Amino acid sequence: MKELYFDNAATTLVDPRVKQEMDKYFSEEYGNPGSFNTVGLRALKVLDESRATVARCINANPNEVIFTGSGTESINLAIQGVAKAMKQKGKHIIISNIEHHAVLETCEYLRKDEGYDITILQPDQYGIISPQSVEKAIRPDTILISIMFANNEIGTINPIKQIGEIARKNRVYFHTDACQAGGACKLDVKQLNVDLLTLNGSKIYAPKGVGILYIRQGVMIKPIIYGGGQERNLRSGTENVPYIVGFAKAMELAEQEREKDNASISKLRDKLIKGVMESIPLSILNGHPTERLPNNVNITFLNIEGEALLLYMNEHGICASSGSACTSKTLDPSHVIIGIGRPYEVAHGSIRFSLGKLTTEEDIDVLLKVLPSLVQKLREISPVNLTLEQVTPQIEGEN
Repeated sequence: MKELYFDNAATTLVDPRVKQEMDKYFSEEYGNPGSFNTVGLRALKVLDESRATVARCINANPNEVIFTGSGTESINLAIQGVAKAMKQKGKHIIISNIEHHAVLETCEYLRKDEGYDITILQPDQYGIISPQSVEKAIRPDTILISIMFANNEIGTINPIKQIGEIARKNRVYFHTDACQAGGACKLDVKQLNVDLLTLNGSKIYAPKGVGILYIRQGVMIKPIIYGGGQERNLRSGTENVPYIVGFAKAMELAEQEREKDNASISKLRDKLIKGVMESIPLSILNGHPTERLPNNVNITFLNIEGEALLLYMNEHGICASSGSACTSKTLDPSHVIIGIGRPYEVAHGSIRFSLGKLTTEEDIDVLLKVLPSLVQKLREISPVNLTLEQVTPQIEGEN
């Protein structure tokens, strides 16, 4: 039985070309870039080259790119680092209620332990944060706005450029979590009007355990990890040269292949959406119908438990998820589906299928062949019998 992988939003494979680029930096060129000797200086040279590659891909200066150990660390550095540096100006931060937990939990820590005031914005039914709602929430003591570029669960893409214009007009720092947008969307930090931007490796066919934080020159920020003063004194710890090399190579490949990959993956995405909506009654597409990532399909199947469907699919070699991998160990409904106004019953039946470079049309055909019978089987034993009219009478794209 062939294993079908529809969980690329959780992590992608490491592209073989990326792995090849990394290999020699494990046991051949293994120097510490902080060492002042021939081996260390060679490591420093490749570190600088990788930083320049990443900067070029996002239209930044190399000294504006900080390497971190993950997207979560990058987000923490952005939010806590600005909070520490700007607390004399104010202690007010604006986020949305469908951010990744790295944003939500960091802000909750600042609220509970450090006395910050957090305004949490509500998106529309598609998961879009309106620039007007952001502008309305800004106060004289606002120091930071953090709105994600593209949602990791429902794939909706936010109007980041417009939000950035508002932040800049009001002289408020603007951070965006662009982890899910990496590789799929054009990330020009100047055009986007962002002050800080987060990316991580495991969403762009680079390894897990590496990320970046773009910090626009002049932004006031303090470190949250102390030690040897690496990464412009903002992220102490010996740089993970092999992983950084892999990250840079993956970014380079994404820039070269984005349009081709997006065209093929979005075609498969649309086929999957159409097939599900036509073959499985009581299905709801979550997220914006068009302003969404090319690889994201998030669908609610009424009257089933999403976790049960995942187990049934797994028995057929089909790997998907019910939400963010970071919260997969809890049976709580997705905070994103709840956050866009779906009832509790709807959130529990939501499944995310995230496609990737290796997804084929045959994979979609197999999924569409297997999925209807599994949903029907679960509905036959379900004690719940809701109709679309009962839960979401205004939802567009219902079947």
